[in-house]
Amino acid sequence: MKIVETIAEVREQVKQWRKEGLTVGLVPTMGYLHEGHKSLIDRAVAENDRVVVSVFVNPMQFGPSEDLESYPRDMDRDAALCEKAGASLIFHPDPSEMYHKDFSSFVDMTTLTGGLCGKTRPIHFRGVCTVVSKLFNIVVPDKAYFGQKDAQQLAVIRHMVSDLNFGIEIVGCPIIREEDGLAKSSRNTYLSAQEREAALILSKSLAKGKEALKAGEADAAKIRQIILDEIATEPLAKVDYVEVVDWNTLEPVETVKEPVLVAMAVYIGKTRLIDNFITEK
Repeated sequence: MKIVETIAEVREQVKQWRKEGLTVGLVPTMGYLHEGHKSLIDRAVAENDRVVVSVFVNPMQFGPSEDLESYPRDMDRDAALCEKAGASLIFHPDPSEMYHKDFSSFVDMTTLTGGLCGKTRPIHFRGVCTVVSKLFNIVVPDKAYFGQKDAQQLAVIRHMVSDLNFGIEIVGCPIIREEDGLAKSSRNTYLSAQEREAALILSKSLAKGKEALKAGEADAAKIRQIILDEIATEPLAKVDYVEVVDWNTLEPVETVKEPVLVAMAVYIGKTRLIDNFITEK
């Protein structure tokens, strides 16, 4: 496995692979990798001849009051996980390599990004779309892998790829959870022991909503209220949003029909966590 820091090095390596007739998968990440990321790399390794993992904390998708500087980083740990999983190349650029001093071009979207996380993070998805577009143009993979935990991001990337004719297959992969149900996230490291226990309210409340759906409840407002009522039992939890939306359009629904995304963002102390499930009721 190689670790490279420049666009030219990535392109040269991919060019060589293409000469050999090899397929290439891409797993874009912001580093501080965990079992959720490893599941994406494992899937990519299984489905492609060579796999590129990008490790880049993208400054463009962080708002001015967000955690860019404190976002966890550990390149040695990331490299060990990637090598064990069978990745072929890590692309670990400096921000100046991705965004030169006169950088002024962006990829934006007028649908899918206004609700859910886009309400409180208005510049986030412009940053995501821009950096992912750049990675697609640098690596030109056959397939790219994204986790369902960031469900809105997955929907946005799929839509962008269709709009801009990238010709890349986007593969969505299931949420990976801790044994007690907490969705794995790099931001979980911010949680104190008490907050870590409190964070279980996300998966617990989603489970209540899922149970109601399985029992035949189809009123989206009632499902949402069941989840909110459960979250309210945890004093350390503060709701950013809980929404029931159409999985294809991300528009709110009144009646649950297939497929829908039930998604949430909840602050546990100062840490913002997200979780969701997709149902085909």
